[in-house]
Amino acid sequence: MNAAVKEQIADQVTAGIYEAYPDLWERFGERGYKHTKEDNHHHLDHLETAYELRQPQLFLEYTDWLETVLTSRNVETGLIIDNFGRLIDVIPGQTDPDEESFMISCLQDAVRKLERP
Repeated sequence: MNAAVKEQIADQVTAGIYEAYPDLWERFGERGYKHTKEDNHHHLDHLETAYELRQPQLFLEYTDWLETVLTSRNVETGLIIDNFGRLIDVIPGQTDPDEESFMISCLQDAVRKLERP
C-alpha cells in the first residue's frame, strides 16, 4: 500500500470517527484528531508489516498493546473496535487482493479479540 493511499484511508477513517462521535472534539480537541489520524497510519503500518512477514499474530499483539495504551488515555475499547471496523470498510480496493484479504482478516480477528469480555 503506498503512502498516498495510507494518507487517504487515515483521513477518511479519522473524519468518520469524529463525525460519528462529535463529543471527541470536546474530550480531545484538535490534538486528539491529529493523534487519531497518526494512529490510523500506525494501524496500517502494522498491518503491512504483519502481511510482509505473513504473521497475523503480530497485528494481534499490536492490538493488545494499543488497547492498553489507549484505555490508559481514556479511549474506550469500543472506539478501537469502531476504528478497526471503519478500516475493514475502507481498505477494499485500496491495495492488491492478497494484501487486502490478509489485512481485513487481521482486523476482523482483532475486533473479535477486543469484543471478548
